[in-house]
Amino acid sequence: MARFELKLPKMGESVAEATITNWLKEVGDKIEADEAVLEIATDKVDSEVPSEVTGILVEKLFGKDDLVQVGQVIAIIETEGGAETASSFLVDKVADEESTPAEAAEIEKTIEVAKDAVAAPQDFSASEKFFSPLVKNIAKEEGVSVAELESIQGSGKDGRVTKEDILKYISDRKAGAVAAPKAVVEPVKAVVAPKAAEPVVQKSQQAVPVSVNGGDEIIEMDRMRKLISGYMVASVQTSAHVQSFIEVDVTNIVKWRDKVKAAFEKREGEKLTFTPIMMEAVAKALKDFPGMNISVDGDYIIKKKNINLGMAAALPNGNLIVPVIKNADQLNLVGMAKAVNDLGNRAKAGKLKPDDTQGGTYTVTNVGTFGSVFGTPIINQPQVGILALGAIRKVPAVIETPEGDFIGIRQKMFLSHSYDHRVVDGALGGSFVKRVAEYLEAFDVNRDF
Repeated sequence: MARFELKLPKMGESVAEATITNWLKEVGDKIEADEAVLEIATDKVDSEVPSEVTGILVEKLFGKDDLVQVGQVIAIIETEGGAETASSFLVDKVADEESTPAEAAEIEKTIEVAKDAVAAPQDFSASEKFFSPLVKNIAKEEGVSVAELESIQGSGKDGRVTKEDILKYISDRKAGAVAAPKAVVEPVKAVVAPKAAEPVVQKSQQAVPVSVNGGDEIIEMDRMRKLISGYMVASVQTSAHVQSFIEVDVTNIVKWRDKVKAAFEKREGEKLTFTPIMMEAVAKALKDFPGMNISVDGDYIIKKKNINLGMAAALPNGNLIVPVIKNADQLNLVGMAKAVNDLGNRAKAGKLKPDDTQGGTYTVTNVGTFGSVFGTPIINQPQVGILALGAIRKVPAVIETPEGDFIGIRQKMFLSHSYDHRVVDGALGGSFVKRVAEYLEAFDVNRDF
């Protein structure tokens, strides 16, 4: 029997720890490979930790509500047999298929050649994806690079790469179906560490006492609400919030959507809401004004290369979360609609993954969903801006024509732009939201979706 250490996997670039919220297996239970063992919660989303092996759970090293660091051992699983290496697995696989000793020896020889071909050991810990120890061992034995491993389409839970997946990839590569790996030497870049920000000394404030009578109900905040509360207070204390507002005529967009939404859903299998249209305009404006696509680190401004749009979405318990559309400026309207619907649906179902909420560079929130005309949203740190979309309303408006002005019914909405006055002045903040409005009012009603 062998003892396997189940560790808290890496879950995203900035996720360093998680809280155990529920154990799905008890000591003595049999566990299949890729079967969920426990549920965890990060500061963004809840998730499951699957087993990498088949065996019996013999020890739980942490209890419910314990805080665990990424890489820490959280459980011990007892498996049958000793540690399985890539070479022994391949030889056993050949033997199972009634191969001759000579064929098994040829497999071993191939593995040795692959070992010699690898110039340096691969560091799979640098990958954002999770790979089981066996898969990583096979990759190292066969000279499969990190980039190759990440490119393999996994058939396991949540797209995880299994033994069968990597063995098939290796077989296809030997047969010439895929290109052989190339040694890549990354240039070493000099990194200048920014100076630590000066600590801000704040006077401690005593909480105002709250009176409670016999008819009041006391409810403790859940974990997510406590986190949101802390984030909001920290953001207000960090950024100098200032707002700009602009009214937009979206009559053409409303008419166009009404005309094409049925055909769009029939062809794409997706509902066409106003959100992706708005997000498309925001992404274009961010390309025009890269000064809004930045973060602040002490006395340093970090210009973001990618435009990753966060979109505030509601969770089943009523709390809010901000999943992120990566490289939003590279998506057409169909791609944007699919991304918006996918993230929104998974947020409502509580199925978001930690990576879905990482890396945002600017956020959009739709306060109009709840009937609000406009709002003053709080910046999602460490970003420097957030745009609130107000409700679309039919209003009387002055329409200018060559023959004169007249009053007509138009569809209008307010855009509310909150930005960080530490690094974004009124000229930039106002110009950005004006550009978003210009893109929306110039919407091409003859465009295809």
